[in-house]
Amino acid sequence: MARRTFSNLETMLIVMFILVFLVAIVLCVLLATGQTGTTGNDETQSYTSYCPFSIRDSDRIDCFSEEGASKEACEARGCCWKAVTIGNGPWCFFGTNAGYRIQEGQKKTSEGFETLLQRLPSPSLYGNDINTLLLTGEKQTANRFRFKITDAKKQRFEVPHENIKTFKGPVASNPNYEVELNQNPFGIVIRRKSTKTVLFDTSVGPLQFADQYLQITAKLPSHNIYGFGEHVHKHYRHDTNWKIWPIFTRDAFPNGGMHNLYGHHTFFMCLEGESGLAFGVFLLNSNAMEVELQPSPSITYRTIGGVLDFYIFLGSSPEEVVREYLTLIGKPLMPAYWTLGFQLSRWGYKSLNDVKATVDRNRKINLPYDVQITDIDYMENKKDFTYDLVKFHDLPKFAHDLHNHGQRYIIILDPAISTQKRIDGPYHPYDKGTQIGVWINESDGRTPLLGEVWPGETVFPDYTNPQCIQWWVDECENFYKEIKYDGLWIDMNEVSSFVKGSVNGCNKNQWNNPPFIPRILDKLMYEKTLCMDAKQTGGMHYDLHSLYGHSMILATEQVINRVFPGKRSIILSRSTFAGSGKYTGHWLGDNGANWNDIKWAIPGMLEFNLFGIPYIGADICGFFGNSTEELCRRWMQVGAFYPYCRNHNAEGYEPQDPAFYGENSLLVNSSKHYLNIRYTLLPYLYTLFHKANVYGDTVVRPLLHEFPSDNATWTIDRQFLWGPALLITPVLDPGTEEVQAYVPDAVWYDYETGVPISSRKQYVAMQIPADKLGLHVRGGFVFPTQQPANTTFYSRKNPLHLLIALDEQGKAGGELFWDDGESRDTFQREAYIAYQFTVAENLLDLKVLKRGYIDPNNLKFEEIKILGIKSAPTSVIVKQGTTVRPLPPGNVTYNTITKVARLTGLWLVLGESYSVQWNSSESERIDCYPEENANEVVCKARGCNWTSSSNQNVPWCFYPSDYGYIMNTAKGVNQTANGMSAEIKRNTAYPVRYKRQTVEILKVDVIYLNDNMLNFKIYDLPNKRFKVPIQLNIPKPTLGDGSTRLYEVVFTDNPFGIQVKRKSTGTILWNSQVPGFTFADQFIQITTRLPSKNIYGFGETEHRGFKHDLNWNTWGMFAKDQPPGYKMNCYGSHPFYMGLEENIKAHGVLLLNSNAMDVILQPTPALTYRTIGGILDFYMVLGPTPENVVEQYTTLIGRPVLPPYWSLGFQLCRYGYKNDNEIADLYRDMKKAGIPYDVQYVDIDYMERQLDFTLDVDDFQNLPDLFNEMRSEGMRFIVILDPAISGNETQPYKAFTSGLDNDVFIKWNSSSDIMWGKVWPDLPHVIVNTSADWDYQVKHYRSYTAFPDFFRNTTAEWWHRAIKEQYTNPVNASKSLKFDGLWIDMNEPASFVHGSVNGCHDTKLNNPPYMPALESKHMGLQHKTLCMESEHILADGTSVKHYDVHNLYGWSQTKPTLDALQNITGERGIVVTRSTFPTSGQWAGHWFGDNTAAWDQMHKSIIGMLEFSLFGISYTGADICGFFQDSSYELCLRWMQLGAFYPYSRNHNGLGWIRQDPVAWNETFQIISRDILLIRYKLLPFLYTLMYEAHQDGRTVIRPLLHEFFEDKTTWDIDRQFLWGGAMMITPALDEGITTVRAYVPDCRWYDWFTAKSIPERREWIVMPAPLDHINLHIRGGYIIPWQEPANTTYYSRKNFLGLIVALDDNQVAKGRFYWDDGQSIDTVERSEYFLAEFSADKNTMRTNILHNSEKSTANELKLGYLQVWGAGNIQPTNVNVTYGTISHAITNFTYNPQSQELFVQMTDKDFWINKSLTIGWETV
Repeated sequence: MARRTFSNLETMLIVMFILVFLVAIVLCVLLATGQTGTTGNDETQSYTSYCPFSIRDSDRIDCFSEEGASKEACEARGCCWKAVTIGNGPWCFFGTNAGYRIQEGQKKTSEGFETLLQRLPSPSLYGNDINTLLLTGEKQTANRFRFKITDAKKQRFEVPHENIKTFKGPVASNPNYEVELNQNPFGIVIRRKSTKTVLFDTSVGPLQFADQYLQITAKLPSHNIYGFGEHVHKHYRHDTNWKIWPIFTRDAFPNGGMHNLYGHHTFFMCLEGESGLAFGVFLLNSNAMEVELQPSPSITYRTIGGVLDFYIFLGSSPEEVVREYLTLIGKPLMPAYWTLGFQLSRWGYKSLNDVKATVDRNRKINLPYDVQITDIDYMENKKDFTYDLVKFHDLPKFAHDLHNHGQRYIIILDPAISTQKRIDGPYHPYDKGTQIGVWINESDGRTPLLGEVWPGETVFPDYTNPQCIQWWVDECENFYKEIKYDGLWIDMNEVSSFVKGSVNGCNKNQWNNPPFIPRILDKLMYEKTLCMDAKQTGGMHYDLHSLYGHSMILATEQVINRVFPGKRSIILSRSTFAGSGKYTGHWLGDNGANWNDIKWAIPGMLEFNLFGIPYIGADICGFFGNSTEELCRRWMQVGAFYPYCRNHNAEGYEPQDPAFYGENSLLVNSSKHYLNIRYTLLPYLYTLFHKANVYGDTVVRPLLHEFPSDNATWTIDRQFLWGPALLITPVLDPGTEEVQAYVPDAVWYDYETGVPISSRKQYVAMQIPADKLGLHVRGGFVFPTQQPANTTFYSRKNPLHLLIALDEQGKAGGELFWDDGESRDTFQREAYIAYQFTVAENLLDLKVLKRGYIDPNNLKFEEIKILGIKSAPTSVIVKQGTTVRPLPPGNVTYNTITKVARLTGLWLVLGESYSVQWNSSESERIDCYPEENANEVVCKARGCNWTSSSNQNVPWCFYPSDYGYIMNTAKGVNQTANGMSAEIKRNTAYPVRYKRQTVEILKVDVIYLNDNMLNFKIYDLPNKRFKVPIQLNIPKPTLGDGSTRLYEVVFTDNPFGIQVKRKSTGTILWNSQVPGFTFADQFIQITTRLPSKNIYGFGETEHRGFKHDLNWNTWGMFAKDQPPGYKMNCYGSHPFYMGLEENIKAHGVLLLNSNAMDVILQPTPALTYRTIGGILDFYMVLGPTPENVVEQYTTLIGRPVLPPYWSLGFQLCRYGYKNDNEIADLYRDMKKAGIPYDVQYVDIDYMERQLDFTLDVDDFQNLPDLFNEMRSEGMRFIVILDPAISGNETQPYKAFTSGLDNDVFIKWNSSSDIMWGKVWPDLPHVIVNTSADWDYQVKHYRSYTAFPDFFRNTTAEWWHRAIKEQYTNPVNASKSLKFDGLWIDMNEPASFVHGSVNGCHDTKLNNPPYMPALESKHMGLQHKTLCMESEHILADGTSVKHYDVHNLYGWSQTKPTLDALQNITGERGIVVTRSTFPTSGQWAGHWFGDNTAAWDQMHKSIIGMLEFSLFGISYTGADICGFFQDSSYELCLRWMQLGAFYPYSRNHNGLGWIRQDPVAWNETFQIISRDILLIRYKLLPFLYTLMYEAHQDGRTVIRPLLHEFFEDKTTWDIDRQFLWGGAMMITPALDEGITTVRAYVPDCRWYDWFTAKSIPERREWIVMPAPLDHINLHIRGGYIIPWQEPANTTYYSRKNFLGLIVALDDNQVAKGRFYWDDGQSIDTVERSEYFLAEFSADKNTMRTNILHNSEKSTANELKLGYLQVWGAGNIQPTNVNVTYGTISHAITNFTYNPQSQELFVQMTDKDFWINKSLTIGWETV
């Protein structure tokens, strides 16, 4: 039969039918399987992975994590294949076009946001990819963010967690994080808001989400990663070199491999850097998974089920991160007190006789020993709920005997239940369980799954079944009726089985054999456990496996509640999950008796404290193997400080209980010694557990938790802490008695001797004999202790003691939590005693915070031991309420060698409050008679004490301890959300200091301004007193409950004081509970104790060091025309200081008071303010870094002014130019010498008779033309103006006459008469005899002058008009002076007569009752200024006395001057002022006045710059080469070198002294000056950027080394070196005749500016060469410095090519910023008319990131022409490429210096405009 042929139409129809049929089949299958959103196979035939060259080896995300990767297999997955050049990274890695994209915009929800994710087309890795995902984000708290990714269309398994509740909003109002979503590919980025640090960035790799394969990668900010478990981590800090850790609960030996162990913990913590900030990440997922850590640093999660449910926790410290995590999952259990005792156990007791023998021999040696444990030996054939009636027939009696001896008994239970009968009958637990159906079933859901464990064939309880829990509780209760056990040890609950899956094997399916298996042990899901498809009530074992132990824990917790109602008991579980610590403790499993395992136990304990399971320990002496005596001895020593302290070993090995080694063995004696110390410290340990239970604190703590900013602690895991204050340093190696131990930066005392360690913040060789371990207590802490006994039952009856370890300031603090030791929920029921212990100023305060429990043992504190007390207490008194009793001298002992005092026989009843005070030293005295001529009679008339001293600085007259004010308790303390207030009254037990002036009742207000700033003020409420009329930038209060505030404030009483404490460290920053507080009309005194002696600031006064000397030094503050001199108050007033705390934190304090005052700094350390008016108005900022302090302070007072670019150029001036020809000649000579020079000044010489707004037409008639000529060549001009206006003119003088018309001058109080003074203006028509003495000249030649009252609005307008007329000269335009800046001088205000030409009238104001420590104080306040009674009118019309606003005069002139300058010139301009006050820096720069040409003045100018950086005035400098006296050649040359690095760089000298401008000296001088100024000009882009950062962010420009290296205490005293920003170190030669300088090299890489070589030294002093033509300059590694080809003026240099110095650090990275604008326009930052770029370099690539780009910035006119790479490596680069836009340019003009390792690239032949992004790469062979 012939074959039929189909027509074309028929063929097409057949094909279409087949296609439709196939599609229908696929749809049916999908519907049947529920996989509507999945893709089974490669859905994109033409997919090409995008594999950019820019993906570094360390950034690759592994696309083939299993074995067997090949190029073909890799590319089949749509991934990239490329060999790695270095390291262990993957060859097969993901491209950048895989993953998911955001399908639509974010949708706001009540919890946060949600959005859909759509899978990008790409091949499938393991099939069943889910196409559409739902992302939800929840801003749950200020420090906790959750995001979850799941199937958008189908419910997936999610961990059911009893403690993690559904979040229903509202969102956190002011979170400390920012969340950003990247659209395509999808990524989520979480940043810390305050620092902009990216914490968790998943955009670095593609999200993969299939049914059984979920992968996500996140970039982390550092390699300091801790956590994940359970594994053996040989070190606490993770290795990020491509390490993979599986997580899946497993019965396996912890032998040091990288396999999974008993628990499932996905939490990790990461340090963000040396700031101490940290964050944590928790993935709530119980499926099998692995995590991979790689060098980028990044983390990749790969899990085979569930969802991606992440929680991110932010903390201000590592400890805070743990608290945040445990708040979510559940805080740890509060263990019963007895569980903290020593415990003995073993597997292998052959009979009860073996157990009894062990107990008896250890009792015999008086070993502290609370608990005996029995392993499965006690059971009949290893069956739960049975005991061997033959070998252990007296077990019930044995338990009773233990109880009679004050001991406890713990038994083991395994989950697996035997299916076999008992010897004498049925096995009821199995029978009952089978009857009610409590077992885990096979995949059919009906047949109990059979496995094999210790008793043979077994079934496994399903603890997710409520009936199973009831069965378990019943069985445990029934067994308790037979054996009175005290706690339960639950083992083998991973769950463990000795056969694979079941006795019948496992089905071969996707659950038992998933497409991807994480790198778990044996790579088989059901190895040594159950089949994954087994069914439980809660779901499939595949999902629940790692929850099995946790579910058993929850069931056992119900056992405890039933068997021990109202008691805590204890559970000890081998398998754990997140949150298990709320119910159970844990041991680290079946370790070995070897030296590795003793080491690895410490990282394990530290990790489980992260996981919220602080009741943790390892089997002491090892479980497997025979322990040597040495190993067991060392292990007993360290094990005495395990929270869970148990000696346990295995069947078949020698016993290892201490007594086994011999009654008098070294091991026994050492064990007893340290167990007795443990028992002594149990009150401290118990209190730590309380804090863990209530707050989530860790108990065993790594050093980095207490010292997170010390990078040496980040890797320490052979030492550990109990809480914050007990340091344990064990010996962990055989055959040694010396340990390299790290001593963190605190005071540490040997626990046993009390001797302090002399070293700090360094490793020491610690000698630890065979019977010892290192044990040290931290200064600043009080430890509650108790006399030990052999069990806690008896030790709890013994007297309590206190161990006080004083810090450097003689302070300490501590806590005690005490209850009955075993009842449940005592804290919640308030059935406890809580103490707070504080020690300060030789006073111990035992304050009861809660007395809800009465101990039946009538406990008392019998003894106090004090470590670090500098001298013997000569008397001790104990106070309780009004009762005072002295301690007999015989009860006080003191060791002069160890500096340890012991106070005995105290008998302070537990539950009562007391104070114990010992005698104080002379340094504690607060001066009660600071005036001269003190004697005993006048002293005691003030109610003060009089005691002589051999130290001439110590006051003999001092205040009694309670002198001052007390709280008005009737009114109490008014607390609000944003502050607190109270009323205080004077302690009338003492006489009035100033009659009719003293204020009896005062108001105290504390305002919490934000988290890091507060204000507290004390004032007379009913009577209006003067308040400083300055509007500060008060921040809006931080919303919330105050938990994020860095501080807490309390009012103290008797005497009243304010205490401000830093919460993170407990350091008290301000404590004015000090005697002597006085508040009178003209005398206010307050003293505060300081947290350290590291005080900086206060001005303006010449200081000999940046750090203050606290040896009874007094500093006056009252603005005065006074050249700099030691302890002479100068031009400005700045009552602000910064304090550095010993724990490496900083804070700042401003007293906003403008009256005359002084401050005294004394060794206590303490600070006393004495001011003669106003109120006490304090502002405190809490940093915590020194730079933060300045940033916060300038937030309050205003950011520093941004000077015009030209004002950063070199400037010349002198008082004494004879005529304009002299200036013209100087200008020409400077040009000829080629010396860079931007600004020329004229002093008062240019004026007619020194009259403001005039021009001397005889000698300076050509000055306007000279101005114009020089300006046309790029120069700028600044002229001087004084405030004083002549009133004796015979010809019309508009400045005066218009001033009269506008009523602008200061007058006598309540009078229309001007208060006349005399300053520079000469009388008209007189010839001045300059040879006459000064007083004669003032009297006969000086004109009467009036002083403008700049507080008046009309004065500002008058001043503006006068300045404008000088600039424009409407009468004769040719004589107009086109100045660019104004120099305002003599504005303290200065006068050459004292008060007025007719003297002063008000003696009370001009000579107040108390005269501060001022220069010429015997002359009165009116000396060289105005009468204090003169009147000013504030802007609001209020009349005030000059007495109150004198210090504000220069401040009041500054802003009107800048406003006028900018309005008239239309440019930014610059104002330089002599007198300043807080907030002046917003408008002006400052020079340090009329200094002297002396060598010491150079050093003091550095100190001045550092101080004014603190004060918020960045544009500062001293008169280079000195103002007074003739400068020498060498001095002036050295000063030119130093002055080239002043922000305000001006050479200026005075009338009558020789010229000192550079061209006044020889050619060599000129060349050296030119060369150093060319360096300055080259660096001006960097300096200008620093000025921008000061203006925008409040950062310092001139910076002390301590601001950058504050953790290095050596830098705290350095003030002969300084920094530009954080990147450039200047080390000038400051002494005559030297050719070397001694310089400190901080701890980082530094490059010599001149050679580009890195210097090898770090953190040490070195000698640097300093020939006369050289200043030492160094660039810090890690920074990128912008520079520009220099020129003779900035006008021309700004047109030149830009260059970059890339100074690579040790990690081959660097970064920097560059700010640019037109250099002269007003408010370019505020109007966003600027350019800002960020540069970053990493190894061989430098990139620009443009942060802001305005067309008006002129950055489009600037080209990048040069790149210098310092530290480029020792291999010569072979090529350089620039990617500019999208085009790559090969650069051939580059050189490499192998000696310096500098790469120099020249690109001036290219048009690389700086306003476009570019990337520069250099490659080596």
